[in-house]
Amino acid sequence: MSMRPTLSDAIPPETARIARAAFRKGHPYLALRDTLGPLFADASFSDLYAHQGPAGISPARLAVITLLQFREGLSDREAADAVRSRLDWKYLLGLPLDDPGFDASVLTEFRDRLQTDGAALRLLTQLLEHARGQGLLRERGAQRTDGTHVVAAVRRLNRVQLVQETMRHVLDVLALVAPSWLLQHTAPEWQERYAGEFIRRLPTTESARERLAETIGRDGTALLAAIDAPISPVFLPQVEAVVTLRQVWAQQYEQDEAGPHFRRSEQLAPAAELTASPYDRDARFTARRQTSWTGYIVHLTETCEPDLPCLVVGIETTPATTPDAMVLPTIQQGLATRSLLPGTQVVDGGYSTADAVLTSQETHGITLIGPMQPDSSWQARAGEGFDLPHFALDWEHQTATCPQGKTSSTWRETTNQRGAAVIQIHFRQADCQPCPVREQCTRAERRSLVVYPRPLHEARVRAQQAEGTTTFRAAYRHRAGIEGTISRGVRTAGLRHTRTRGLPQVRLEHLLLGTSLTFARLAAWFHGDRRPATRRRPFMRLMAASFSP
Repeated sequence: MSMRPTLSDAIPPETARIARAAFRKGHPYLALRDTLGPLFADASFSDLYAHQGPAGISPARLAVITLLQFREGLSDREAADAVRSRLDWKYLLGLPLDDPGFDASVLTEFRDRLQTDGAALRLLTQLLEHARGQGLLRERGAQRTDGTHVVAAVRRLNRVQLVQETMRHVLDVLALVAPSWLLQHTAPEWQERYAGEFIRRLPTTESARERLAETIGRDGTALLAAIDAPISPVFLPQVEAVVTLRQVWAQQYEQDEAGPHFRRSEQLAPAAELTASPYDRDARFTARRQTSWTGYIVHLTETCEPDLPCLVVGIETTPATTPDAMVLPTIQQGLATRSLLPGTQVVDGGYSTADAVLTSQETHGITLIGPMQPDSSWQARAGEGFDLPHFALDWEHQTATCPQGKTSSTWRETTNQRGAAVIQIHFRQADCQPCPVREQCTRAERRSLVVYPRPLHEARVRAQQAEGTTTFRAAYRHRAGIEGTISRGVRTAGLRHTRTRGLPQVRLEHLLLGTSLTFARLAAWFHGDRRPATRRRPFMRLMAASFSP
């Protein structure tokens, strides 16, 4: 399929006449087209197409259709039907009224092309360039970032179900790619063990489930041994389902001379390293507060200027086990690459660590506004003991002084469990044992402290002190608005459930969805929609109007 630029700036006169007659009070899509003209140019996608062959549909139009599709939560078939039947779509796309449209599969092929070298990001970049040209994107303005959970398009499996489903999956794949070979290496009992909807037929007792897991482990090990045999087809070890089987077996079983043994829970690797489903190897299981899921997290960054539309400028998708604080540098670097860095970035507590505050300011000149994670020590939680702020730190002499005037005995630089640099401080047992306030200070034989290096420690202290000011509270109040953006994505396009599988596909899906939100915000703005970012209940509006000075 080749690309031959055919897009014209002009809207067919008959389409324009009937659209204006039908939408006498205007329409967001009509206002968007009238203000910006064609949103994209075919030349922007020339590298995604061949130079010879039959001419394809204009990629600039397909880009707009894709955004409309995600904006309205439509399937490919519904979007293709809308191109044929919707007057507002025809006006925005510059199509004549009798345009016959295209087959729905074209949209799938176009999304596949957008996977090439992050080509989908061009849609967001070009939309934001339009916004910049209209003065709607302020240089070094205010932005806010937040994330939400995304459930993968797979079933949640326990460990026995995982190994059983992995075995079933690899057998189904091998039955398609190497049926003759598989018949020669299949045990007769496998037909009963791996046929049908077996997930509902797990044994009820733990001992029986363990025996089943051991049996499945031996089956998988025997299959892998046959695949690795010199006489087997050389392509079998590279089959994706076989790679997944090998990976899951290494995670869930330990091998010895007697064969594979199902690992105990405490022997497993961290959740970030464990495959949660054979059908989506990138999805991970995690739990945050009362929510647990298998899948991903999507992080949205949008502008939050009070006199301008809120435009999504950054979308980042990670496995569910990735901490928010680890994603923030990637988000900021992506904004820097596209010259979209904010002056102020408002985030929630998951992003705002001392390191993030310091790095944001020193690397990108961003003032990060967000609550620091509270001290997790029992003294701080009790609210009546001696937590870290009660101790005086002398960084030059590398000593700490407790509330009773005793100085520390050791000051040692080391790393914590996450590999971050920390300082361990210990006091003398001889000072702590007879101390009259020992019960308020420590439950151990002596008091110990763990602090970050001085720059991080002082950045954390400054941030905690700022949290009590009215300036911080006023600035942080803007963060709540992004909840509405997430809600819009959930309601219109199912943001919290993926349509696809695998991190690259899910990232593309979220990027298109986030771009469609910016598309919708621009259309509403040009149509004259100036709704406040936060709506108030009727009673609150009445009271504010009645008692405001």
